[in-house]
Amino acid sequence: MSTGESAVRQHVSSALHDRGDKVADRWVQLQLQQSETGGIGEAELREEADALVAALASSVDGGLPVGHAVAGDAELNQAVTEFSLRRARGGASPTATSLAVLALKEALLESVQESVADSRTLYGVAVLVNRLLDAAGAVSFETYVEGREEIIRRQSRQLMELSTPVVRLWRHVLAVPLIGTLDTARTQVIMENLLQAIQDHEALVAIIDITAVPTVDTAVAQHLMQTVNAVRLMGADCVISGIRPPIAMTIAQLGIDLSTIITKATLADALSEAIRITEDPSSPNEAHVGR
Repeated sequence: MSTGESAVRQHVSSALHDRGDKVADRWVQLQLQQSETGGIGEAELREEADALVAALASSVDGGLPVGHAVAGDAELNQAVTEFSLRRARGGASPTATSLAVLALKEALLESVQESVADSRTLYGVAVLVNRLLDAAGAVSFETYVEGREEIIRRQSRQLMELSTPVVRLWRHVLAVPLIGTLDTARTQVIMENLLQAIQDHEALVAIIDITAVPTVDTAVAQHLMQTVNAVRLMGADCVISGIRPPIAMTIAQLGIDLSTIITKATLADALSEAIRITEDPSSPNEAHVGR
């Protein structure tokens, strides 16, 4: 490290150590002026600012190259990551999150200006602060995006689970009313929920109602077959209800073989069949299309 760079680091370090409270206060003020903080209150912002300022001070003192400080310093990386995830969970936009990092840059440079009059030194400080916080901004944005994607994935799964409830209709009889398109991801959720419910309720029959499924093509039929096979592996029978005339015609035209599955036109018919099966579990599982 050159003498000039060492002197610049010392100025930044002094600002963070000696006037860290002032830097944190100013950063909080700048964020509040931006009006979008992800629902985080002033007290939480100050706690967050204190942690990040302290991490920055430790990183500057550590002597790591500025461009690698955020990735290489565990304390600073954790502070930036937590900052970004908190914004992502709070619903703040990526623009607001980036502006918050830029606001820290402004607060830090204002503090350094109070003790440094030499323009050349100030330029060196500005370069160091920009490189350090630009790296922090990049990590912050990447973490924000990953955090939001994880939230979206979790919410999507929760919505799929809510849209495919497993209902106990009768003793040892469960039903899954399907609404909308059946794709691979949703099939997986349906199978997991249904198989767990079969185990929990010691079910003998599972009814899959497709009355509200708009169309049945080859892909949908394959998904249904996968679910039926999984149910049978659990030792239960499966009945598909909601086979309307257009659906029956489509299945016949596509040459989809559902002959090994009991199918019924209505949920009431399927429930009647399920009760018959539970009353006489030894009866053969013959397919009755449309009955």
